Amino acid sequence: MKNKIILLSFFVLSVLSCKKKDQKPPQGPKVVSTVAVENRNVTGYSTFPASIEGRVNNDVRAKIQGYITQVLVDEGQFVTKGQPMFRLETNTLNQSAYAAKAGVGAAQSSVAASEANVKAAQSAVNAAQVEVNKLKPLVEKNIISNVQLQTAQANLARAQAQVSQAIAGKQEASAGVAQARANFQGVQANIDYSIIRAPISGVIGKINFRNGSLVGPGDQTPISTVSDTSELYAYFSMNEKEYLDFLKNSKGATVPEKLKNMPPVELLLANNDVYAEKGYVKAVTGQIDPNTGSIQFRVSFPNPNKLLSNGNSGTVRIPLQYDNALVIPESATYEQQGLVYVYKVKQDTAKSTVINIIDRVNNMVIIKDGAEKGEVVVAEGVGTLKSGTAVKPQPKKFDDIINAIKPIF
Repeated sequence: MKNKIILLSFFVLSVLSCKKKDQKPPQGPKVVSTVAVENRNVTGYSTFPASIEGRVNNDVRAKIQGYITQVLVDEGQFVTKGQPMFRLETNTLNQSAYAAKAGVGAAQSSVAASEANVKAAQSAVNAAQVEVNKLKPLVEKNIISNVQLQTAQANLARAQAQVSQAIAGKQEASAGVAQARANFQGVQANIDYSIIRAPISGVIGKINFRNGSLVGPGDQTPISTVSDTSELYAYFSMNEKEYLDFLKNSKGATVPEKLKNMPPVELLLANNDVYAEKGYVKAVTGQIDPNTGSIQFRVSFPNPNKLLSNGNSGTVRIPLQYDNALVIPESATYEQQGLVYVYKVKQDTAKSTVINIIDRVNNMVIIKDGAEKGEVVVAEGVGTLKSGTAVKPQPKKFDDIINAIKPIF
């Protein structure tokens, strides 16, 4: 029994000795990077995807049906209004023109013949009138019988009727000339339409039909498109909430006044370059689209070097100016259950605090409330802390922290 007690004592002492060896010395305060809450003037942006179109985009279509015999321009070429772009075959039209021109000549000959008939009929009237005038005094003096005068008067009436017929024939012939000329002019116009010209000055888009293609005014697909890209329109949309916020926050009593007071906007191109020219919001559609629940805005951008073209895409950036705003690095925040937190450092202790934010701009968070200027917050590594953790502050420069933040993608 004594031996058992002695062995048990040795075992307890060994266990206690091992536990003492495994115990680690208590850790000191955690070293953390800190910054102070600052006031800064910050420019943020509201961004909206945009489609870009030329100021005017005109389809190029044939006014008559025919086969393309010549393509006189190329895609991407700048053309001036009225410049020939395509030619259609005109063999049948030329034959029709010759026939129409011959019809004009025949009609003019008919008019000439009608004029001669009118003159002859008028001469007959004059002769019959002379005869009537000569017989009237003789009848009045009973030198001759009244029968001769009545015969002369009947001849005069027939001559006058022939004049009327000749004049009607002349008018009909003149109408025939007018119709023949109209037919000729119509054929000639069609010949002119066989040369398809640029409807406006601008840049040619894709050419959909080339030599040998049959085209006509009823084609669904245009031969090509000409776009005036001296000025470009970028179209973007706001949802109903964004639009109501725009109306609420923009200066001016009416929508045109609000648009006029908007600052110049930027265009972020598809390669993330910022377009060199500033744009201005010029128009907004009058109502919200019931299908999409959005309303469309139009921004005008100058295009002096013709760098942009119809069909480009990009992102419109509307600047938002925050003056004297409270800011901290974005890396100083973390989120839980929809709330944003920071760790304030007070008496060498990190304490979790909820903040309300207005915007996130250039790796900074703009604070609405929950922090004040000069308060010290943990700037990095907030995911490794718990509220109440003892810390050893290591102040860092504000700009060094925000410039060190790199996007993940």
